[in-house]
Amino acid sequence: MNRVQVQTEDFDLSAEVARLRAGDARVGGVVTFVGTVRDMNDGSAVSSMELEHYPGMTEQSIERIVEQAMQRWPLYNARVIHRVGPLQPLDQIVLVAVSAAHRGEAFAACEFIIDYLKTEAPFWKKEQTPSGARWVDARVTDETALRKWAAR
Repeated sequence: MNRVQVQTEDFDLSAEVARLRAGDARVGGVVTFVGTVRDMNDGSAVSSMELEHYPGMTEQSIERIVEQAMQRWPLYNARVIHRVGPLQPLDQIVLVAVSAAHRGEAFAACEFIIDYLKTEAPFWKKEQTPSGARWVDARVTDETALRKWAAR
């Protein structure tokens, strides 16, 4: 199983969790995060969004983030799926899933991975709003979330 996948197709959360566990009796906890497209952002309605990436570079960047989490916590497995292309409100964008012996490590690693994905992975997001298309920058809150990991 590839730990990192960038794709246009949707993903099945149940199937991905089953694949992550794959009969590993050591697993005591699986934590997942699924990000979805909202219909509002920064006070404007969002009718659709498009995610662009740099093929090859994006996967390598995400793999480095996952590897950092694997080194930092005693994880058994990790999986990141990130969608690209045109997306609509309610569509799933990203899955981060990790397995570990205990929930604490799994929660921390999952949060670490998504925090780094939001700020470090090379994705470009364009939203369609009533005022037209706009590119979306990383949020200050995303940068703040990232800094907390450097302090630990």
